[in-house]
Amino acid sequence: MTREEIIAEINAELAEEFEIDEATITPDAPIYQTLELDSLSLVDLIGIVQTKYGVLISKAELPTIKTFAQLYDYIEQHQK
Repeated sequence: MTREEIIAEINAELAEEFEIDEATITPDAPIYQTLELDSLSLVDLIGIVQTKYGVLISKAELPTIKTFAQLYDYIEQHQK
């Protein structure tokens, strides 16, 4: 899967799941503020990434993923 495909799919999935305008999801946007994540919705985000791409985000690496660009990078680097 190409980076462009990852970006298009994950943006559409997150916009639908978190009921936000897909246009607000930009590479430099902060994930937590944009999606208004709390601990429960963070679990949803991790579940989406794991289910859709087979990528598990570890607890140790989770704090390093702050922007959507970093999320795209992580998925791209760890997809099977």
